[in-house]
Amino acid sequence: MSRWSGTRDGGGLLVSKPHSLGALPRLLVVIATLLWLSAAPPAAAHHVGTYTPRDNEISTNFKQLKFSIQARKFDVALRLFEAGALRKEMRAQAARLPAGLEESTRAALKAGDGPGAERHLMLFFAALIRDLALEAERQVTEPGEAIEARAAAGRRFLEAIWRYYNLIDFVVSQHHNTAAATIRLAFDEAEGYVKGSAAPTAANPCVGPKARAGAGAGTLAPDKMREPLRRIAQTLSSVIEGSSPSTRRES
Repeated sequence: MSRWSGTRDGGGLLVSKPHSLGALPRLLVVIATLLWLSAAPPAAAHHVGTYTPRDNEISTNFKQLKFSIQARKFDVALRLFEAGALRKEMRAQAARLPAGLEESTRAALKAGDGPGAERHLMLFFAALIRDLALEAERQVTEPGEAIEARAAAGRRFLEAIWRYYNLIDFVVSQHHNTAAATIRLAFDEAEGYVKGSAAPTAANPCVGPKARAGAGAGTLAPDKMREPLRRIAQTLSSVIEGSSPSTRRES
């Protein structure tokens, strides 16, 4: 389960090392250590399993930024943003993102505004997830495709969706608690329609034991993913519209 518009969702870790960044190499060692430690969560850390999708270069860059912001190393965070895969993707997807998002993210990092930078990064991932959900809806209902193929596509999209949503769930919950709950429930429902008995369980740190929604274990019903996927896309569209830099300036 790992595809974002073709090759964008490649797995594996990629740590950028810009030249002449002063304290940046030392901080990257700390970041790499924290990422390694976070790959092995404690035994009761989550209620619904311990599976975490593999990072790609965008999610890795986000974690570098997050650790730098939390350490209040905003000069390092700014350089990581300017040289990283996340900004590159932001530019590639500019037409589908809120107007001025790249500039607002950079300005927040330059000003040392951690919460503001986190909100802008949340909007970036919310837009990616929205588009993933819409494309997943199209593919799982593709006429003429075998049910197993559509279910496999659904699982790949759900992994990609979870990879990104897992990064921003806390920020979404802080500012849009009802939306966060709607997204989690919709994800669980969609997962229930295509999850075979051997599939890994997604780790959701914010909810209790997961009730199996939709089809029973081993039953594939990818057509039924349409509604929960649409709910995810619509909810994230509302979050984006209510939180985008241009909307906040106009309010």
